[in-house]
Amino acid sequence: MYTALTIAGSDCSGGAGIQADIKTMTANGVYAMSAITALTAQNTMGVYGVMESSPEFLANQLDCIFTDIFPGSVKTGMLSSSALIDVICDKLIEYKAKNIVVDPVMISTSGSKLLSDDAMDILQRRLLPLATVITPNLPEVQALCGIEIKDADDMKKAAQVLYEKFGCNVLVKGGHTVNDANDLLYDGQDYTWFYGERIDNPNTHGTGCTLSSAIASNLAKGKDLKTAIENAKKYISGALADNMNLGKGSGPLNHAFNIKD
Repeated sequence: MYTALTIAGSDCSGGAGIQADIKTMTANGVYAMSAITALTAQNTMGVYGVMESSPEFLANQLDCIFTDIFPGSVKTGMLSSSALIDVICDKLIEYKAKNIVVDPVMISTSGSKLLSDDAMDILQRRLLPLATVITPNLPEVQALCGIEIKDADDMKKAAQVLYEKFGCNVLVKGGHTVNDANDLLYDGQDYTWFYGERIDNPNTHGTGCTLSSAIASNLAKGKDLKTAIENAKKYISGALADNMNLGKGSGPLNHAFNIKD
């Protein structure tokens, strides 16, 4: 059985965070485990409360996982403090974790800053250099390297800067605002485009979590990075195309679209 670990916050409404990660990993044929960094009270309309795990308790969770069922890949999501990021880095190094996918959740879709300055510093100085691949969206790319993305050439320039800065593979997510839904991978030598299907669906809550978890799932199954990303893009397109409509705001994807009665 293939195994994967998600280190992220809980979304009680099930559309993002730990819940989206576990659903995605399960749908992609991987046994999912989780270390919870925070509990959130949220739904499709917003986040209404956060209760952060203590660094000691997060360390305890990670020790329990790595010493018993070693994960074939690790995905990290929203990490709310420098102390938690330090713990995660220490444990990833201690246990020689492999296939690390970092979704650097720093900037919200509305442009709000989600990390304190010290947490952003630790994220860049310690966690990103440990990654097999990072998956920043356009606002996060700008926060990490200062390049405003306006077109495909800007995506290539930013990907190279981030690779040189952190020494890891970089997947710049184009989203629907630049170059349609096409993402760009830079591995230090080649630029590879992954073309996404433009799907008219306003319910996109948790798409970033879902994509990074699908990539981690495929890496856990032994796929090379390009194949892992290609498979993940196909999966998220299917989840969007199912056009599930739940909630009063931006609803979740149907992570189980390929599981039929």
